[in-house]
Amino acid sequence: MTADQVAGRHALYAYLVAAALVASLVRIDVDVPLVGHLGSALVAITLLYAPVVVAWRRKEDLFDYGFHAEPLGRGLAYGFGYVALIVPLFAFGYFGFYEYVCSPDGKWLRELAPIGACKAYRGLASLHAPAMTMELAQFVAVQVVVVALPEELFFRGCLHGLLERRFPPTRRILGGGIGIALVISSLMFALIHLPKNGDPRALATFFPGLVFGWMRSSTGSILGPVVAHASSNVLVRMLDLMVLR
Repeated sequence: MTADQVAGRHALYAYLVAAALVASLVRIDVDVPLVGHLGSALVAITLLYAPVVVAWRRKEDLFDYGFHAEPLGRGLAYGFGYVALIVPLFAFGYFGFYEYVCSPDGKWLRELAPIGACKAYRGLASLHAPAMTMELAQFVAVQVVVVALPEELFFRGCLHGLLERRFPPTRRILGGGIGIALVISSLMFALIHLPKNGDPRALATFFPGLVFGWMRSSTGSILGPVVAHASSNVLVRMLDLMVLR
């Protein structure tokens, strides 16, 4: 077995173990003082620790898995460039979706909205800037440290990096590989979101996963993906605060 084949096998084993643990941990619905939601905290620890174990067994370093900021300028440009491009498109789709499904004409699509969302939706007339509270600041910090960083280190840094060794990109765009590895790592990313509540809409994370994987491949760092990932989650929260009760 070649070194590239071993890398692919290690990526598969790491994913299967982490996915099994995550599927169990997300069901721990307990809040702990100074920690918050215990299940989410344990998931974050799992996804942070898994690349450490893989790197140790492979006699590698987290630096090999993109755990560094260089190239700083390019990583930030990709991360915030993604935000600048996606924010207006997503906001337009977000408001358009709720305006339609929460109207009488959109009743047949209402099942696609989260439970109770239409009761909470106040329409574009109520659009307002969300208050900058300590709770919101804490949410932003959690999205960076507990959500985006662990997930990007594991899925893009570790898994995507190993899979690109097993399945080298068939083509590159601005240095970012496009190929089987990108698709597989993005699919893994999407599937691991299902156990939380079994909502098939979670599979839509496959598509941003493709962009995050491309960023990691292009820069060799997880900085861009972490910025883009955390910003995406914060964006959804901000939009909810702007129009939902």
